[in-house]
Amino acid sequence: MSIICLGIEGTAHSFGAGVVSSDGHVLSNIWDMFSPEEGGIHPREASRHHSDIGPSVIRNAMEEASINNKDIDLVAFSRGPGLGPCLRTTATIARTLSLRLDVPLIGVNHCVAHIEIGCLESGFKDPVTVYVSGGNTQIIAYAGKRYRTFGETLDIAIGNMLDTFGREVGMRFPAGPQIEREASNATNYHQLPYSVKGMDLSYSGMLTAANRLVSEGVSLADACFSVQETAFGMLAEIAERAIAHTKKKELLLTGGVARNNRLTDILSGVAKRHNAAFHRVTPPLAGDQGAMIAWTGILQHEAGDRLSVADSSILPKWRTDEQDIVWRRS
Repeated sequence: MSIICLGIEGTAHSFGAGVVSSDGHVLSNIWDMFSPEEGGIHPREASRHHSDIGPSVIRNAMEEASINNKDIDLVAFSRGPGLGPCLRTTATIARTLSLRLDVPLIGVNHCVAHIEIGCLESGFKDPVTVYVSGGNTQIIAYAGKRYRTFGETLDIAIGNMLDTFGREVGMRFPAGPQIEREASNATNYHQLPYSVKGMDLSYSGMLTAANRLVSEGVSLADACFSVQETAFGMLAEIAERAIAHTKKKELLLTGGVARNNRLTDILSGVAKRHNAAFHRVTPPLAGDQGAMIAWTGILQHEAGDRLSVADSSILPKWRTDEQDIVWRRS
Protein backbone atom coordinates (compact mmCIF):
# COMPACT_ATOMS: atom_id res chain seq x y z
CA MET A 1 0.00 0.00 0.00
CA SER A 2 1.36 3.40 -1.00
CA ILE A 3 2.12 5.92 1.74
CA ILE A 4 2.03 9.70 1.42
CA CYS A 5 4.73 12.01 2.76
CA LEU A 6 4.56 15.77 3.18
CA GLY A 7 8.07 17.19 2.79
CA ILE A 8 9.03 20.64 4.07
CA GLU A 9 12.18 22.43 2.90
CA GLY A 10 13.53 25.65 4.38
CA THR A 11 17.31 25.63 4.69
CA ALA A 12 18.01 29.05 3.17
CA HIS A 13 16.15 31.51 0.92
CA SER A 14 13.42 29.13 -0.32
CA PHE A 15 10.52 27.58 1.55
CA GLY A 16 8.89 24.62 -0.13
CA ALA A 17 6.33 21.92 0.51
CA GLY A 18 5.97 18.80 -1.59
CA VAL A 19 3.74 15.74 -1.48
CA VAL A 20 5.19 12.46 -2.75
CA SER A 21 3.89 8.89 -2.66
CA SER A 22 6.01 5.85 -1.89
CA ASP A 23 5.59 4.62 -5.45
CA GLY A 24 7.64 7.61 -6.60
CA HIS A 25 4.95 9.99 -7.82
CA VAL A 26 5.44 13.69 -7.10
CA LEU A 27 1.88 14.81 -6.40
CA SER A 28 2.75 18.46 -5.75
CA ASN A 29 5.78 20.67 -5.32
CA ILE A 30 5.13 24.28 -4.25
CA TRP A 31 7.77 26.78 -3.17
CA ASP A 32 8.30 30.47 -2.55
CA MET A 33 11.64 32.28 -2.61
CA PHE A 34 12.81 35.13 -0.42
CA SER A 35 14.54 37.68 -2.67
CA PRO A 36 15.91 40.79 -0.93
CA GLU A 37 15.71 44.12 -2.73
CA GLU A 38 19.46 44.50 -2.36
CA GLY A 39 22.38 42.59 -0.91
CA GLY A 40 22.45 38.93 0.02
CA ILE A 41 20.29 36.77 2.24
CA HIS A 42 19.89 37.83 5.86
CA PRO A 43 19.07 34.65 7.85
CA ARG A 44 16.57 36.32 10.18
CA GLU A 45 14.71 37.98 7.32
CA ALA A 46 14.60 34.69 5.41
CA SER A 47 13.29 32.83 8.46
CA ARG A 48 10.59 35.48 8.91
CA HIS A 49 9.63 34.92 5.27
CA HIS A 50 9.33 31.17 5.94
CA SER A 51 7.18 31.76 9.00
CA ASP A 52 4.88 34.14 7.14
CA ILE A 53 4.31 32.12 3.97
CA GLY A 54 4.88 28.58 5.28
CA PRO A 55 1.25 27.73 6.14
CA SER A 56 -0.06 28.91 2.76
CA VAL A 57 2.65 27.04 0.84
CA ILE A 58 1.81 23.83 2.70
CA ARG A 59 -1.91 24.38 2.15
CA ASN A 60 -1.36 24.93 -1.58
CA ALA A 61 0.77 21.81 -1.85
CA MET A 62 -1.94 19.71 -0.24
CA GLU A 63 -4.63 21.21 -2.45
CA GLU A 64 -2.61 20.55 -5.60
CA ALA A 65 -2.04 16.95 -4.47
CA SER A 66 -5.78 16.59 -3.74
CA ILE A 67 -5.19 15.32 -0.22
CA ASN A 68 -6.33 16.31 3.26
CA ASN A 69 -4.78 15.92 6.71
CA LYS A 70 -5.98 12.31 7.05
CA ASP A 71 -4.09 11.26 3.92
CA ILE A 72 -0.65 12.24 5.27
CA ASP A 73 1.27 9.25 6.63
CA LEU A 74 4.48 11.04 7.63
CA VAL A 75 6.10 14.48 7.73
CA ALA A 76 9.70 15.02 6.62
CA PHE A 77 11.71 18.22 7.01
CA SER A 78 15.13 19.56 6.07
CA ARG A 79 17.13 19.15 9.27
CA GLY A 80 20.34 20.58 7.83
CA PRO A 81 22.72 21.82 6.64
CA GLY A 82 21.62 25.41 6.31
CA LEU A 83 21.04 28.75 8.00
CA GLY A 84 20.16 28.31 11.66
CA PRO A 85 17.13 30.65 11.86
CA CYS A 86 15.64 29.17 8.68
CA LEU A 87 16.17 25.60 9.86
CA ARG A 88 14.59 26.34 13.24
CA THR A 89 11.47 27.84 11.68
CA THR A 90 11.11 24.88 9.31
CA ALA A 91 11.66 22.34 12.07
CA THR A 92 9.06 24.02 14.29
CA ILE A 93 6.45 23.83 11.51
CA ALA A 94 7.27 20.17 10.86
CA ARG A 95 7.15 19.19 14.54
CA THR A 96 3.80 20.93 14.96
CA LEU A 97 2.33 19.07 11.99
CA SER A 98 3.75 15.73 13.13
CA LEU A 99 2.21 16.13 16.57
CA ARG A 100 -1.11 17.49 15.34
CA LEU A 101 -1.54 14.78 12.69
CA ASP A 102 -0.03 12.07 14.94
CA VAL A 103 2.31 10.82 12.20
CA PRO A 104 6.05 9.99 12.23
CA LEU A 105 8.61 12.77 11.85
CA ILE A 106 11.65 12.29 9.57
CA GLY A 107 14.72 14.55 9.58
CA VAL A 108 16.33 14.73 6.14
CA ASN A 109 19.79 15.81 5.06
CA HIS A 110 19.21 18.55 2.48
CA CYS A 111 22.23 17.55 0.36
CA VAL A 112 21.34 13.86 0.33
CA ALA A 113 17.81 14.81 -0.74
CA HIS A 114 19.17 16.57 -3.83
CA ILE A 115 20.88 13.31 -4.82
CA GLU A 116 17.90 11.08 -4.13
CA ILE A 117 15.39 13.17 -6.08
CA GLY A 118 17.82 13.10 -9.00
CA CYS A 119 18.07 9.32 -8.76
CA LEU A 120 14.28 9.03 -8.64
CA GLU A 121 13.84 11.17 -11.73
CA SER A 122 16.67 9.61 -13.75
CA GLY A 123 16.37 6.01 -12.62
CA PHE A 124 20.08 6.04 -11.78
CA LYS A 125 21.23 3.47 -9.23
CA ASP A 126 24.80 4.50 -8.44
CA PRO A 127 25.90 7.82 -9.99
CA VAL A 128 28.76 10.18 -9.51
CA THR A 129 26.85 13.32 -8.50
CA VAL A 130 27.82 16.92 -9.21
CA TYR A 131 25.89 18.85 -6.56
CA VAL A 132 26.03 22.60 -7.14
CA SER A 133 23.97 25.22 -5.32
CA GLY A 134 24.17 28.50 -3.46
CA GLY A 135 25.70 26.89 -0.39
CA ASN A 136 27.27 23.69 -1.70
CA THR A 137 29.69 22.53 -4.38
CA GLN A 138 30.53 18.85 -4.12
CA ILE A 139 31.42 15.83 -6.22
CA ILE A 140 29.80 12.86 -4.50
CA ALA A 141 29.65 9.08 -4.94
CA TYR A 142 28.26 6.28 -2.79
CA ALA A 143 30.71 3.93 -1.07
CA GLY A 144 30.61 2.01 2.20
CA LYS A 145 27.11 3.02 3.38
CA ARG A 146 27.77 6.74 2.94
CA TYR A 147 27.66 9.34 0.18
CA ARG A 148 31.37 10.16 0.05
CA THR A 149 32.61 13.60 -0.90
CA PHE A 150 35.31 13.05 -3.52
CA GLY A 151 35.88 16.77 -4.07
CA GLU A 152 34.43 20.07 -2.94
CA THR A 153 34.99 23.80 -2.72
CA LEU A 154 37.59 24.93 -0.23
CA ASP A 155 36.03 28.37 0.21
CA ILE A 156 32.77 29.58 -1.35
CA ALA A 157 30.18 27.52 -3.22
CA ILE A 158 29.67 28.14 -6.92
CA GLY A 159 26.16 29.52 -6.45
CA ASN A 160 27.38 31.92 -3.79
CA MET A 161 30.24 32.98 -6.06
CA LEU A 162 27.86 33.71 -8.95
CA ASP A 163 25.47 35.64 -6.70
CA THR A 164 28.31 37.68 -5.17
CA PHE A 165 29.72 38.53 -8.59
CA GLY A 166 26.24 39.44 -9.81
CA ARG A 167 25.64 41.70 -6.83
CA GLU A 168 28.94 43.51 -7.53
CA VAL A 169 27.84 44.27 -11.11
CA GLY A 170 24.33 45.36 -10.16
CA MET A 171 22.27 42.20 -10.58
CA ARG A 172 19.50 41.13 -8.22
CA PHE A 173 19.53 37.85 -6.33
CA PRO A 174 19.67 35.18 -7.64
CA ALA A 175 22.22 36.24 -10.25
CA GLY A 176 22.93 32.90 -11.93
CA PRO A 177 20.23 33.10 -14.63
CA GLN A 178 21.19 36.70 -15.46
CA ILE A 179 24.86 35.77 -15.75
CA GLU A 180 23.96 32.94 -18.13
CA ARG A 181 21.95 35.32 -20.31
CA GLU A 182 24.75 37.89 -20.41
CA ALA A 183 27.34 35.22 -21.26
CA SER A 184 25.41 34.27 -24.40
CA ASN A 185 26.30 37.69 -25.87
CA ALA A 186 30.06 37.46 -25.24
CA THR A 187 32.69 37.89 -27.92
CA ASN A 188 35.90 37.23 -25.95
CA TYR A 189 37.19 35.01 -23.17
CA HIS A 190 39.43 36.63 -20.54
CA GLN A 191 41.66 34.36 -18.49
CA LEU A 192 40.78 34.04 -14.82
CA PRO A 193 42.51 32.10 -12.01
CA TYR A 194 41.83 28.38 -12.45
CA SER A 195 42.24 26.82 -9.02
CA VAL A 196 41.95 23.03 -8.80
CA LYS A 197 43.83 21.43 -5.92
CA GLY A 198 43.75 17.68 -6.24
CA MET A 199 40.04 16.84 -6.09
CA ASP A 200 39.05 20.17 -4.56
CA LEU A 201 38.62 23.63 -6.02
CA SER A 202 38.58 27.26 -4.96
CA TYR A 203 36.50 30.15 -6.31
CA SER A 204 37.49 33.15 -4.20
CA GLY A 205 40.49 34.14 -6.31
CA MET A 206 38.51 33.85 -9.51
CA LEU A 207 35.75 36.02 -8.03
CA THR A 208 38.21 38.78 -7.13
CA ALA A 209 39.76 38.68 -10.60
CA ALA A 210 36.34 38.73 -12.30
CA ASN A 211 35.34 41.85 -10.38
CA ARG A 212 38.63 43.44 -11.45
CA LEU A 213 37.87 42.67 -15.10
CA VAL A 214 34.63 44.62 -14.91
CA SER A 215 36.28 47.54 -13.10
CA GLU A 216 38.92 47.68 -15.87
CA GLY A 217 36.26 48.07 -18.55
CA VAL A 218 35.77 44.53 -19.85
CA SER A 219 32.20 44.15 -21.09
CA LEU A 220 29.75 42.53 -18.72
CA ALA A 221 28.96 39.85 -21.31
CA ASP A 222 32.64 38.88 -21.67
CA ALA A 223 33.13 38.88 -17.89
CA CYS A 224 30.11 36.63 -17.36
CA PHE A 225 31.25 34.28 -20.12
CA SER A 226 34.75 34.09 -18.63
CA VAL A 227 33.35 33.38 -15.16
CA GLN A 228 31.15 30.55 -16.43
CA GLU A 229 33.80 28.90 -18.59
CA THR A 230 36.42 28.98 -15.84
CA ALA A 231 34.13 27.92 -12.99
CA PHE A 232 32.47 25.13 -14.95
CA GLY A 233 35.76 23.90 -16.37
CA MET A 234 37.07 23.41 -12.84
CA LEU A 235 33.98 21.41 -11.92
CA ALA A 236 34.30 19.26 -15.04
CA GLU A 237 37.90 18.40 -14.22
CA ILE A 238 37.18 16.99 -10.78
CA ALA A 239 33.98 15.29 -11.95
CA GLU A 240 35.97 13.54 -14.68
CA ARG A 241 38.56 12.40 -12.16
CA ALA A 242 35.82 11.00 -9.91
CA ILE A 243 34.32 9.01 -12.78
CA ALA A 244 37.73 7.69 -13.79
CA HIS A 245 38.51 6.70 -10.19
CA THR A 246 35.18 5.10 -9.28
CA LYS A 247 34.50 3.55 -12.72
CA LYS A 248 30.82 4.41 -12.25
CA LYS A 249 28.68 4.65 -15.38
CA GLU A 250 26.19 7.38 -14.39
CA LEU A 251 26.76 11.12 -13.95
CA LEU A 252 24.07 13.16 -12.20
CA LEU A 253 23.87 16.96 -12.08
CA THR A 254 21.70 18.33 -9.29
CA GLY A 255 21.17 21.45 -7.18
CA GLY A 256 20.04 24.94 -8.10
CA VAL A 257 22.96 25.70 -10.42
CA ALA A 258 22.01 22.59 -12.43
CA ARG A 259 19.56 24.83 -14.27
CA ASN A 260 22.50 26.33 -16.16
CA ASN A 261 22.56 25.04 -19.75
CA ARG A 262 26.26 25.68 -20.32
CA LEU A 263 27.23 23.62 -17.28
CA THR A 264 24.90 20.90 -18.53
CA ASP A 265 26.60 20.87 -21.93
CA ILE A 266 30.07 20.62 -20.41
CA LEU A 267 29.20 17.77 -18.04
CA SER A 268 27.26 15.84 -20.67
CA GLY A 269 30.48 15.92 -22.68
CA VAL A 270 32.40 14.51 -19.71
CA ALA A 271 29.90 11.66 -19.42
CA LYS A 272 30.07 10.93 -23.13
CA ARG A 273 33.87 10.64 -23.05
CA HIS A 274 33.56 7.99 -20.34
CA ASN A 275 30.60 6.12 -21.87
CA ALA A 276 28.49 7.11 -18.88
CA ALA A 277 24.80 7.99 -18.84
CA PHE A 278 24.10 11.63 -17.95
CA HIS A 279 21.10 13.29 -16.35
CA ARG A 280 20.40 16.85 -15.27
CA VAL A 281 17.49 17.21 -12.85
CA THR A 282 14.62 19.12 -14.43
CA PRO A 283 14.24 22.76 -13.31
CA PRO A 284 11.34 22.17 -10.86
CA LEU A 285 13.51 19.65 -8.98
CA ALA A 286 16.82 21.49 -9.28
CA GLY A 287 16.41 24.15 -6.61
CA ASP A 288 15.49 23.77 -2.95
CA GLN A 289 12.01 22.25 -2.79
CA GLY A 290 9.82 20.00 -0.68
CA ALA A 291 9.47 17.07 -3.09
CA MET A 292 13.07 16.03 -2.58
CA ILE A 293 12.59 16.12 1.20
CA ALA A 294 9.38 14.09 0.97
CA TRP A 295 10.92 11.41 -1.26
CA THR A 296 14.02 11.03 0.91
CA GLY A 297 11.80 10.93 3.99
CA ILE A 298 9.95 7.98 2.45
CA LEU A 299 13.23 6.16 1.76
CA GLN A 300 14.37 6.68 5.35
CA HIS A 301 11.00 5.69 6.81
CA GLU A 302 10.82 2.48 4.78
CA ALA A 303 14.33 1.60 6.00
CA GLY A 304 13.19 1.94 9.61
CA ASP A 305 14.64 5.38 10.34
CA ARG A 306 12.77 7.09 13.19
CA LEU A 307 13.11 10.49 14.85
CA SER A 308 11.28 11.63 17.96
CA VAL A 309 10.22 15.23 18.32
CA ALA A 310 12.42 15.49 21.41
CA ASP A 311 15.48 14.46 19.40
CA SER A 312 14.73 16.53 16.30
CA SER A 313 17.22 19.34 16.87
CA ILE A 314 18.50 21.02 13.74
CA LEU A 315 21.98 20.30 12.33
CA PRO A 316 23.23 23.47 10.56
CA LYS A 317 26.61 21.93 9.68
CA TRP A 318 25.38 18.43 8.77
CA ARG A 319 27.64 17.22 5.98
CA THR A 320 26.57 14.99 3.12
CA ASP A 321 29.01 12.29 4.20
CA GLU A 322 27.92 12.25 7.85
CA GLN A 323 24.66 10.35 7.36
CA ASP A 324 24.39 6.56 7.16
CA ILE A 325 22.49 5.74 3.98
CA VAL A 326 20.44 2.96 5.54
CA TRP A 327 18.08 2.56 2.59
CA ARG A 328 20.80 1.45 0.17
CA ARG A 329 21.62 -2.21 0.58
CA SER A 330 24.91 -2.44 -1.35
